[in-house]
Amino acid sequence: QVQLVESGGGLVQAGGSLRLSCAASGRTFTNDAMAWFRQAPGKEREIVAAVNWSGGNFTYLDSMKGRVTISRDNAKNTVDLQMNSLKPEDTAVYYCALALFVGRYTLPPANKYDYWGRGTQVTVSS
Repeated sequence: QVQLVESGGGLVQAGGSLRLSCAASGRTFTNDAMAWFRQAPGKEREIVAAVNWSGGNFTYLDSMKGRVTISRDNAKNTVDLQMNSLKPEDTAVYYCALALFVGRYTLPPANKYDYWGRGTQVTVSS
């Protein structure tokens, strides 16, 4: 049973930084993509950042480019999201997600992620 557990959310002032972490467990992971999504109240879930298995292929939400960095450690089965210069509009629940067996270099479409964490709240005050 795959489990994804997020940590690192919280309350931060505008302009501040947060680092989210996600630990995956429950199987041997290989050729999987990992991502962070977010969902704000009344809005659809959107992908914030994704990284392929080898760690060399990335995608970022346009509104967060230059402010966010995704990284993964395959030895530890973790993926982190470093967020800087946070804005009130970044307030949302952030979810870690995993897409199984998509290939070493592949970033799948947002609707192809198989497993999800429970989410961690990020609140940015103005």
